[in-house]
Order: sequence, then C-alpha cells, then structure tokens
Amino acid sequence: MDYPDIEIIILPDESIEGVSLPLCVKVVPTGNVTPPLKRDIGAKAATGEILAFLDDDAYPVSGWLESAIKIFKENPDYACVCGPAVTPLDDSLREKASGFVYSSFLMSCGQIYRYLPRRPRFVVDYPSCNFLIRKEIFDKVGGFDTKFWPGEDTFLCLKVLETGKKMYYHPKVLVFHHRRSLFKKHLSQIRSYAMHRGYFAKRYPKTSLRWDYFIPSAFVAFLVVGPFIPWATDIYVPVVLFYITSCLLTSLILGFKAREGFLRKLRLVDLIFTGIVMSHIIYGIFFVKGLLASQMPEEKL
Repeated sequence: MDYPDIEIIILPDESIEGVSLPLCVKVVPTGNVTPPLKRDIGAKAATGEILAFLDDDAYPVSGWLESAIKIFKENPDYACVCGPAVTPLDDSLREKASGFVYSSFLMSCGQIYRYLPRRPRFVVDYPSCNFLIRKEIFDKVGGFDTKFWPGEDTFLCLKVLETGKKMYYHPKVLVFHHRRSLFKKHLSQIRSYAMHRGYFAKRYPKTSLRWDYFIPSAFVAFLVVGPFIPWATDIYVPVVLFYITSCLLTSLILGFKAREGFLRKLRLVDLIFTGIVMSHIIYGIFFVKGLLASQMPEEKL
C-alpha cells in the first residue's frame, strides 16, 4: 500500500526479535490470547482516527485504504466500512475449493458479497477479516470486549448498530483471504461458525435471527425423518434428487469457471460438490447444537 499516513500494528503472541521493520510498524506482543482481545489491545495502542482490522491470513489490494477513507470522509454518519474477502488465485486447489463453497449461492445465499465483489450496500453484520471502524465509535461501544470467537465481530456489529450509526459495504474495499483447506480444516470452521450462529440466533436475534440460517438444519431434519413421515414420503426422493442436481450443477459451473487445467477443473468440481453437501450437513447439525446451548465453551473459561 502507498498511503501517506498509516500506522501498522502487529499483534504476535510473543515479541519479534532481530527483525528490521519500517518506522510505521509497531509490534505489540499480546501473549496467547484470543483474536478479539488481541484487537482490543491493538486498538488501545493505535493513534489513528480509523481502525482497520485484518486477519493474519488476509492482505489488501493497493487501493484498499484510499477507497475506505474516501467513503468515511464523504459520509460522516458511517461508523464502519467493509468489503469482500476474495480467495487468492495462488491458493492450493483444496483452499480454492473451500472458497468456491463459501461463495456459492447454495452455501451463502444472499451473503455472497462477503466473498466476491458485489454492489455497494448497508450491512448489519460483517466479518472482522476486512473491517474498518471509526476509533471514536469503537471506544464508545467498548471495543470487542468479548470471549466469543468466532462471533466476536457479530457482537461488535450489534453494539455499533445500537448507536444508530451505519455500516457500509463497498466492493473496492477489497482484501484477499486465504481459505481453510477442504475438508478437515474447512469443516471444523463451519462447525464453529454454525454453533455460534445458532447460539446468537437465540441470544442476539437483532442480527442473527434470519430464516436462511435455519435452512441447513431443516434440510438435515428432512433427510433424517422424511422417510418416516407419511406426507413427506411422496416428495422425499424428488427433493433429494433436486438437491443433488443443484449441488452438481453449481459445482460444475464454479469448477469450470476456475483458471485451471481440465483435469484440475474436474477435481475442483468433485471437491466443491462434496464440500457443499458436507458443509450443509455439518452446519445444520451444529446450528441446532448452538441453538440449544446454554452458553458457548469459551464463556465458561
């Protein structure tokens, strides 16, 4: 990035010794703590008017800050600005497949804009891997100040919305975000996302009680009990075939759009198809588990 007035704060667990860094870079060791606590520590050390959060597996395009700051300057009532987190072209095949799963309509429904550039819009909930907020507002709401992880960004966004301020998404505020490789790491992330979203749907309905979050759980329930319900037996096979066909067509379209050789495209199709189906099942099961939970594991610590 080529921005005239920038302060970069790195928050490692331990101090970095013997590394030459530019003057604009500040290293603040935090100890082995959760990401939301790291970000709160970084925010306290920051001297700028805007806090720009990135994960350690995300990196911005060159005009990232310029695009965001322009929005902030032109709209003083906007508290936050955010943008898409796109899968890098140089990711491994399994990481790319994970990105395609997330960016498919069957997985993200109306939230594809989180993973691919889409039209500008106001949002009520956004991941902190690409999230900018006025420091004044961040301090006013008390920062992240939560044990939740993941879900810390949802918690912060809810507090921001309660101030009456707006959160704005723009496709030019773009970062690249490496994905978790299919299948183990990807599904582990899906499981954690689902549990927290299910829990938040009950505890923080203002931003998390959405009908589309319940679809995977309803589908899994239909798969399990459908054959034993009289009214469902007649539609069970057609519904399952329609679902499989939809997943396969989606996988074919996404796989063959990728900039890969023919054999790698075929491999991508297989990975995307299996990834979508397994993501739906894992999400559906653990969303219900979160919905029924009295608290999240990290709250007990």
